[in-house]
Amino acid sequence: MQRSIKQTVGRLGVAVIAAVGSAVAVPSAAQAASYNGVCGSGYNVIDSIELAGGTAFLTYNSSTGKNCAVTVRNIPGGPVYVIANIRVAVEGSPWQKDGDYYSTYAGPVYVYAPGQCIDWVSAIDEDLAEKLDSHCS
Repeated sequence: MQRSIKQTVGRLGVAVIAAVGSAVAVPSAAQAASYNGVCGSGYNVIDSIELAGGTAFLTYNSSTGKNCAVTVRNIPGGPVYVIANIRVAVEGSPWQKDGDYYSTYAGPVYVYAPGQCIDWVSAIDEDLAEKLDSHCS
């Protein structure tokens, strides 16, 4: 039985669809969304993933040792399923998650990970992307 991405993400909180250190390429006619600053002061964007309908941002604050993930929509309209998930890249480490039907963005979600690699997952509607062990601070 094949499940939709929404069912998989909703049930597991994450779906693996990309190889370690790579992102899913998504063709998009829309321009990238801008980082909206919701992680707070001192957070700088260290990576982003273009998604159909927006952009996922990974940020880091060197003074706190925290990473933050946020997924920002760039297409106006009613709520769609949007997620931002993050964790320390250690097997069994818990995911910090935000996923629901949003009009603007999901997140921010944080993980304390100075000197460690992190995993992060973002989605807008059914456009899922994942990066694994791609950032170490």
